[in-house]
Amino acid sequence: MLGMSTLTSAQVELQQQQPPPSTEPAVELPKERLTVDDMLQKYCGEFGPWQLKNFVLVNLSWTLEALHIMVVIFADHEPQWRCVEGVACDRAGKSVCELKPGSWEWVEGRRSSTVAQWGLICGDKYKVGLAQAMFFLGSMMGSAIFGYLSNSALGRKRTLALVSSFNATFGLLTAASPYYWTYVLLRFLTGISSGGNSVSTFVLATEPIGPTKRGVAGMSSFYFFAGGIAILSGMAYTFRPWRELYIASSIPSLVFLVAVLPFVSESPRWYLVRGKLDEAMKVMKSIAKCNGKHLPEGVILLLDQEAFNKDDKGSGLKREEKGSFVVLIRSPITRIRLLLAMSISFVGAIAYYGLSLNVVNLKTNLYLSVLLNAVAETPAYTITAALLGRLGRKGIGVGTFWLSGGFCLIGSLLRSHGKWKVARMVCGIMGIFGMAGNYNFLFLYLEELFPTAVRNTAMGCATLAIQMGAVLAPFVVVLGGGLAFGVFAVCGLVGGSLVFFLPETVNKPLYDTMAGMELGQRTSPGGA
Repeated sequence: MLGMSTLTSAQVELQQQQPPPSTEPAVELPKERLTVDDMLQKYCGEFGPWQLKNFVLVNLSWTLEALHIMVVIFADHEPQWRCVEGVACDRAGKSVCELKPGSWEWVEGRRSSTVAQWGLICGDKYKVGLAQAMFFLGSMMGSAIFGYLSNSALGRKRTLALVSSFNATFGLLTAASPYYWTYVLLRFLTGISSGGNSVSTFVLATEPIGPTKRGVAGMSSFYFFAGGIAILSGMAYTFRPWRELYIASSIPSLVFLVAVLPFVSESPRWYLVRGKLDEAMKVMKSIAKCNGKHLPEGVILLLDQEAFNKDDKGSGLKREEKGSFVVLIRSPITRIRLLLAMSISFVGAIAYYGLSLNVVNLKTNLYLSVLLNAVAETPAYTITAALLGRLGRKGIGVGTFWLSGGFCLIGSLLRSHGKWKVARMVCGIMGIFGMAGNYNFLFLYLEELFPTAVRNTAMGCATLAIQMGAVLAPFVVVLGGGLAFGVFAVCGLVGGSLVFFLPETVNKPLYDTMAGMELGQRTSPGGA
């Protein structure tokens, strides 16, 4: 018994010296770590039912954007006038400025437009253009402000919700403007919110789409804008008084905010670069489930810079988050791309908006003219989308710019009367056709040129340049005749030449971080 007791004590002592068995479950290492693009291609699907629903719902905001931008075509137009019965009046007069006050009146009354409401004719005619210029100046500010906010902690979806609420609020307040300068101020504020809408909408709609499907899908976004212009034409025909038109064009933004936006998902790329891996994975699992795919449990997301360098601890990402614009201009790659993108956007906006305003000068039915203008842009979207895979981003960019510039150059050499008048009109239509196709592809190209961490900031800067061009476009149109066509021709030819200096991005990865893009550039020098 004593021996057994001694042996037992020795065994107990030996057991005490050994470490106790671990009660914690073994940590299973992830089987596979993939970038967003790789996960979409391998497991989730590049463009399935989930992406289609998200794409359509988000892009409805483009339709509403068209209402807020183009409403001035009808609200600020100069209505028809007539002589007052029993008062001496020259009915053959070309302008009311040549008539005595009180000898004429507006056919549809003062409520028909802002021009009739506040007498924006003769010496005050410049105020019509001033109100439009203030809108685009506001858009310049909004592009920069909301471009930064959507890259920061606010995110793409919440930024879109914010600008939609602002658009609706300012639009409804505009309808109640008691004075002209109140109207100008509210249009300026609407411009600020509208500038943020275009930046957030395009990125939120296309970021969850796979690389091989992103091109055609992105270029399809502008069908929604053209559709908005067509809807506005019918809306303006129904609601003739300008105040009623502003109300009718603002209410849909409230509907979008309440009934559509709750069904839209935040971008998984934004979640990822903000360090919210769990939220990003929830979105990716939702995409796979909706698309009828299976995403294995062991597969998780990683940033593209981690794909190139497994030892990267993410310090570069943190620096980008603190100052995305500083990082954007600090890198030689993105600095050159940003300067080129802004220059291209600037000259393209002058040509596009300028040629669009020239269409209004056809002196035809206003409602029909705007409708036909929207319909005429549709073939440009279809053709550029169909040729995108064959010609690439650079081919489409150069081709659409030079097509527009070439026809504008011909138009500048033609006379403005007789049979040449029709020929110049055809040149103008072809110029619009080329620029519509260019606008259709421009946002897609800009999105692919910059990584997720600074993408919205870069697109905000490019949109800022677009608004600068839009502000100058009406002044070019005032030049009239061949001179205006000459300016549009120069813009088209210069824009196409600048595209040559940008890299081709077709079927290239959509980078998440600056480090990932720079590593990818070194790995594939000829790529994006």
